[in-house]
Amino acid sequence: MSEEELSVLRAQLDDLLDKGWIRPSSSPYGAPILFVRKKNKDLRLCIDYCKLNSQTVKNAGPLPRIDGLLERLGGAKFFSKLDLKSGYHLLEIRQEDRYKTAFKTRYGHFEWLVMPFGLTNAPATFQAAMTTEFRHMLDRFVLIYLDDIFVYSRSLDEHVEHLRTVLERLQQAKCKANRDKYEFARQELEYLGHYVTPQGIRSLANKIEAIRVWPEPTNTTDVRSFMELASYYQRSITGYSRIAEHMTRLQLPKVPFVLDDDARRSFQALKTAMLIALVLSIYDPALPTRVTTDASGWHWGSLGTTRLRRLTPRGVFQPQSASHQFT
Repeated sequence: MSEEELSVLRAQLDDLLDKGWIRPSSSPYGAPILFVRKKNKDLRLCIDYCKLNSQTVKNAGPLPRIDGLLERLGGAKFFSKLDLKSGYHLLEIRQEDRYKTAFKTRYGHFEWLVMPFGLTNAPATFQAAMTTEFRHMLDRFVLIYLDDIFVYSRSLDEHVEHLRTVLERLQQAKCKANRDKYEFARQELEYLGHYVTPQGIRSLANKIEAIRVWPEPTNTTDVRSFMELASYYQRSITGYSRIAEHMTRLQLPKVPFVLDDDARRSFQALKTAMLIALVLSIYDPALPTRVTTDASGWHWGSLGTTRLRRLTPRGVFQPQSASHQFT
């Protein structure tokens, strides 16, 4: 380890011991440690629980679908978000399981008393705890994704009351929010990789820029990295599946990497489509809704639309957004 890493290790171990989150251990387990750089260039102590995770029965509890969360924001005008401070460490580990979390360092052998990062079931366990804590608020004015709490309301007065309710619950649960990461009563807010506004959802500018300057792929790994980012925003791209067809094919296990003319056109078309990606309107259940259906001898389909509150020049409501089409 470098001098910087040793210094950070000593400081973090002292801090964790002082807070009562870890203790010295004589466990037969001993996961290795490593450091990663944060965005602000500070070092973060990480523990490699790969071996323990491979022996762990996986928790079946799922994380919420991001598109499902965003779809709850229809009609909202004001938004706030809070990030819990040391959220995972709010949950205690059962006495009989603590020895399994042991990790080894130059300065001793330790085990966790609270839930650490890196355990395979940690996200699902924490999500379940947060869901239980905020159950009566969920999908009414609160969204929870791990340690991110998102509050949304149709008016400022309503938003103030919603925030008061959320903060009181956090106080009762003895949870602390990270003061460097909260934002209150905004009409445009970044959430889960998107900008959320009263008008709808759009892609983050820095993600669009990353797509714009992305170099042409030279191997399958490059293709998968590019497609992972592009597919995250596919709902904003009209005809995404058709445009991405040849790039998608290059990700298949038995398809050799050959960036032919079709794949190049697909790559460039995806980049162009991202630059002109649509602002997605969000379904508002308070507005009039129309469902249109059709069928043939082989297929059936349905389309749900809502209408804007504002009037067109002719005085009729303008279609606002459409649901998924099923065929």
